[in-house]
Amino acid sequence: MLGSLLPEADTEAREGPRAKILLLELPPEGVRVYRAIHAGGPFKYEKDGSVFGNREQLLPDRKRGYYREYTVPTPGSSDRGARRIVCGGERPKSPDACYYTADHYASFRLIVD
Repeated sequence: MLGSLLPEADTEAREGPRAKILLLELPPEGVRVYRAIHAGGPFKYEKDGSVFGNREQLLPDRKRGYYREYTVPTPGSSDRGARRIVCGGERPKSPDACYYTADHYASFRLIVD
């Protein structure tokens, strides 16, 4: 891939996604989940708060257990849908950074409060 030959691509791989999204630009369900994360819950789905492995390597490289994922409900969906918030940090209620994905981990945007 040509993109992988460019210095910017290497920087992005090391530093993670550069795209940002304002908290209030998230869907309403995302805002609620983001606020629940910072309040320590409650969460709707059993898998919420589980370790996110960052297998796609789109987020900054951190040790296993650093990232946790949370479902952003999709109205009308019969399952968990594709929307998630992934937060990183040592303290789940006070994450260092949170990222939003609307496409099941294919891309991430840093949530700016």
